[in-house]
Amino acid sequence: MARRRGWGGKPPVDDDEAARRIVAAAVETISRTGSAVSIADVAESLGVIRQTVYRYFPSADALMRASAIASVGDFLDRLTDHVQGRRDPADALVEAVVYTLDDVRRTPHLGIMLSGAHSHTDGITSEEAQAFGLTMIRRFDVDWERHGYDDAALSELVEHLLRTMQSFFVSPGNPQRSDAELRRYLRRWLAPAIVAQPGYRPAGSASDD
Repeated sequence: MARRRGWGGKPPVDDDEAARRIVAAAVETISRTGSAVSIADVAESLGVIRQTVYRYFPSADALMRASAIASVGDFLDRLTDHVQGRRDPADALVEAVVYTLDDVRRTPHLGIMLSGAHSHTDGITSEEAQAFGLTMIRRFDVDWERHGYDDAALSELVEHLLRTMQSFFVSPGNPQRSDAELRRYLRRWLAPAIVAQPGYRPAGSASDD
C-alpha cells in the first residue's frame, strides 16, 4: 500500500493510484515547462519525499519513459486521422514525418522522446521509442506485408524514421524548411529508401488488387 504521508493531504488508496498520480504529475510538469523533469521536481509537486517516488520509478529515466508513453496517445490519434486513406508506405510515412515534426510544438513529451532527452543511454533507439514507432506505423492504412515488410524490416524502418525525425528535431536547419519544403525533401530522399524494400509495390499498382 502507498504511504499515508504527503500527497497534498489526499494520499492514494493503493500503489496503482500512487504510480498513476506520479506519472500525471510528471506529465503536467512537462506540459508546463516543456522540458524533462527530475524526481525532485515531481516529489515536490506531490508534497512527498523523493524516496516515495523512487519506490515506484527507480530513476528519472524510467519516470520520463512512463510519462511519454502515457501522454502520446492523443498524438497518435491525431496522426492516424491525418494520414487516413494513404495506403502507399512512402506517401504515408513522408506525411507522418512532416506532421510529427509540426506537432512536436504542441506535444512537449513527444519532443523529449524524439530528442532522446529522457534517457542518458539508449535514447531514440530505446525499447520504448521503438515500441512507440511500431505502434504509430501499424495504425496507418498500409498493408505492410503486401509491400514486402516483415517484422524485422518494420523494426529497421522504424529505427530509420526515428533517427530521421530526431535529426530534424535537434537541428531543424537555418532557415528552417516550411512544411511544403520539408515534404519535397523527404519525397526525394526518404521515399526512395522506403521503396527500396524487396517486394515493395506502390499502392494502386496493377499487382496490388
